[in-house]
Amino acid sequence: MTDTYPIGTPGTPWGDAEKKEWRQAQQARRSYAQEVLKRLEPLHAHFEFIEYGALSVAPDRYPLIAVKSTRWEPDRPSILITGGVHGYETSGVQGAIRFLTTQAPVYLEAVNILAFPCVSPWGYETINRWNPAAIDPNRSFSGSGGSEEAAAVIRLLDTQDIAFTVHFDLHETTDTDNTEFRPALAARDAKPQDVWQIPDGFYTVADSERPEPGFQRAIIESVEPVTAIAPPDDAGRLIGEPIQQKGVITYPARALGLCMGVTAARFVTTTEMYPDSPRVDDENCIQAQVAAVRGGLRYLVQSMEAYSR
Repeated sequence: MTDTYPIGTPGTPWGDAEKKEWRQAQQARRSYAQEVLKRLEPLHAHFEFIEYGALSVAPDRYPLIAVKSTRWEPDRPSILITGGVHGYETSGVQGAIRFLTTQAPVYLEAVNILAFPCVSPWGYETINRWNPAAIDPNRSFSGSGGSEEAAAVIRLLDTQDIAFTVHFDLHETTDTDNTEFRPALAARDAKPQDVWQIPDGFYTVADSERPEPGFQRAIIESVEPVTAIAPPDDAGRLIGEPIQQKGVITYPARALGLCMGVTAARFVTTTEMYPDSPRVDDENCIQAQVAAVRGGLRYLVQSMEAYSR
């Protein structure tokens, strides 16, 4: 893969010139203002808006917005929702917005919610996995954050000092993982990258340090009536990883700098939807993400009720 990408010299990692060339080749293909910020406006009834920074590439165009439930009660479980860590994964962003605008009010008597609906707005507009510096934000949630987007999230979480119970990180796995982003990674780092069979359906990634199989199962069962759950590939795996249960694999979240490792929450999951399947459309992908959050929260509420008895 290192000798097929149009930027760089095979066998030589990218320097500043190659990263600049890659950045200049990217163009906005949709609107963060119209598709994200405008769709968040109805949340003012139940949420406080927190502008926790702006991207240096265009501060006026890319304000970073989090929303926090206004009736925050310290004795309730606190829920973190992140979308658009990879900006090109559309239903992660739109699923977060849809859940917040249509479903969240049902839960606000029982839980607190803090949400980052679109962590990577430049990536959302240009439909990119990386940020403008050719850094993957979802490998940057360790230390102070290796990307501007991740660092801004970490700073806000540090100021909030919240003990989260649940974290939903909403993602997609797309065909362009193999056709664009892994070839670009191979060229950037001058290291061969394997491609994998893209899972045809929804699955979750649990943290191998705190897998909580019952929580993951509840998410899968909630999503299954909405869209297909990804079957194993020809090797009996999903994206190269062993299957822990139907539709579930694990990653070491903190070691990899993944967003789902940014808190000490007991229940964490990365959702993965496949938007390129002929069996789905944009709306189905959004509904699957909403069902995932709903299933995880239902599991939490039921667990709380069982404990109280």
